[in-house]
Amino acid sequence: MIVPGSSSQQLAAALAEATDRALATPTYDRFPDGEGLAAVPDFDADEAVIVAATDSDEAWVELLQLQDAVREAGATDVTTVVPYMGYARQDDSFGDGEPVSARAMAKAISTGTDRVLLVNPHEATVADFFDVPVEAVDAAGVLAEPLPEDLDDPLFLSPDEGAIEVAATVRDAYGAGETDYFEKHRDRETGAVAVSPSDAPVADRDVVVVDDIIATGSTMSESVAVLTDRGAARVLTACVHPVLAANAVTKLRAAGVDRIVGSDTVERGCSVVSVAPAVADALDSL
Repeated sequence: MIVPGSSSQQLAAALAEATDRALATPTYDRFPDGEGLAAVPDFDADEAVIVAATDSDEAWVELLQLQDAVREAGATDVTTVVPYMGYARQDDSFGDGEPVSARAMAKAISTGTDRVLLVNPHEATVADFFDVPVEAVDAAGVLAEPLPEDLDDPLFLSPDEGAIEVAATVRDAYGAGETDYFEKHRDRETGAVAVSPSDAPVADRDVVVVDDIIATGSTMSESVAVLTDRGAARVLTACVHPVLAANAVTKLRAAGVDRIVGSDTVERGCSVVSVAPAVADALDSL
């Protein structure tokens, strides 16, 4: 059975349909003292596929409870799909006494599952923190599906060189266009940081700025503003994980973004395409 976390109900339903598995109906309750309780009263299967984005501390606790609940209900085989792994960017100890939070979270998940599927983890090395087999699913190609078919001489840009592969995947799935990335330049006297496309001209072209995650939208909106100033025809943004915290959407629209495209790894208003087909293929190959 497919078992959804409360943050991944749409994706879990799509995955159940794509894999022809039954969809469990968990309950998510809260006690007066604030403690949560995620349960699966209708679970009746030997195999459980838990689908739970960990986009909040509450979601982390819920995932661990769902893992324990399906074991208690008789599951002998548990696969945990983490569409969006929170804390994945804390993949190192960046200061004295700081934890490697991604490692702590990975080890916690490992205690209740037989294997893990991660969708486009921000750093591939986080897979090494788990104590069970891990497969990273590249679902970035699905972002090409909702893009307009009439993009004019499209340019697929990543906010930095590290995300150029994500941009290339979307470009390849779209079937046309070039790729490039933004370079950051720091003024030695003022410390101000400026961003600009490294090579490709953008004037009168449709530009799609692609990244794995849009969190606060600050870096992305700065990039978009540069493109608008340099005469880009249309600027769209696409990301696998549309976290879009606080006023990120407003920042992007104010900077000149024509459209925000995201997947359902984090369920937001812009989640117009599903990673379920890519996850289904990965499940079938296990």
